Amino acid sequence: MRNENSRVLVINPGSTSTKFGVFTRSGAEWVGAIRHSDHELEQFRGRSALDQLEYRAGPMREALQRAGYDTAGHDAEGFVAVAGRGGLLPPMECGTYLVDHAIVEELRLALRGEHACNLGAVLALKFARAAGVNAYIVDPVTVDEWQDCARLSGSPLAPRSCIGHALNTKAVARRFAWKQGRTYAALRLVVVHMGSGITVSAHRGGRMIDNNSPEEGPFGPDRTGSLPVQALIKVCCSGAYNGKQLDRMVFGEGGLFAYLGTRDLKEVELRMDKGDALATAVFEAMVYQIAKEAGAMAAVLQGAVNAILLTGGMAYSERLVRELRRYIEWIAPITVYPGEDELQALAEGVFRVLDGEETAKRLGTEGRDRVSNRPKREGLVIGLE
Repeated sequence: MRNENSRVLVINPGSTSTKFGVFTRSGAEWVGAIRHSDHELEQFRGRSALDQLEYRAGPMREALQRAGYDTAGHDAEGFVAVAGRGGLLPPMECGTYLVDHAIVEELRLALRGEHACNLGAVLALKFARAAGVNAYIVDPVTVDEWQDCARLSGSPLAPRSCIGHALNTKAVARRFAWKQGRTYAALRLVVVHMGSGITVSAHRGGRMIDNNSPEEGPFGPDRTGSLPVQALIKVCCSGAYNGKQLDRMVFGEGGLFAYLGTRDLKEVELRMDKGDALATAVFEAMVYQIAKEAGAMAAVLQGAVNAILLTGGMAYSERLVRELRRYIEWIAPITVYPGEDELQALAEGVFRVLDGEETAKRLGTEGRDRVSNRPKREGLVIGLE
């Protein structure tokens, strides 16, 4: 008989914060967050994200102990599993994955890029080992279920790459299906995740068959989305910017920030209310681009769409939701799930495994073979047998 009070520790490391919590099958029992200042993070500039392991783990451990949780799992109040946000891994099927050597090695090598989300699996493994339980990741950002025709970009020199907000997107799709009394696999959905990055995706047969990558699609709070290619080539060849500056221009200082100097949608709306014409024009352009991408994903589904789901932090904006409805509600009914409840999504993935509804996956023998011949990099604190 399953224990309804079983606890799972979930961890979601971000660029400037670490969010974590303790969940039972009933939902959140306790949630915490630790903010990381620019001054503190400066010591890690230019280093591997995994070098922040103990810097992040120490304050987490202290916060959990203050809240009364046994991080070593020596009594009945311990954790039955630990889950972390999946990082920039190789292309993977959706699902819940056991954190093993292959996953940690991929994150250590960071061949797909450095990001704080790469810490999720190793933080989970560190706390799981202390508690004597398994560590998992759920629906990492590199979930790739694209249909083959979605992979060609127009040039073999620049193939499309599937990266997006799979964790929250998949969780919202499953919740909507459950409330409809249907299976996720039976629905055809367009899901619009609107956070610091925007991922608009098409879902059919329980798979995310296409979505815009972070370098495509609409602009958001600080990302440019798709840019005119020839204009971008001219900028790159001008000599005015180095590679790091160009990368920052596209990921971190684009979108709302590039036009208005703020990443805060609330501030943008306050400026609009005060008659700021530029703020209004930029907001309307962002809505327009999001709507165009949703229309494109409806076309991927050949017009047969059961629902459009709006989610992410920007979905709290009534004005944004209202304007999007004007553009796309004719496609299908719209349901709004504001926020990015990724901690809950991590917990749900683990409980599906613990309850036998899903089998935990591994990166695969091909992944282990692939990483075994790669050069080693120093600095990983946690050892692996």
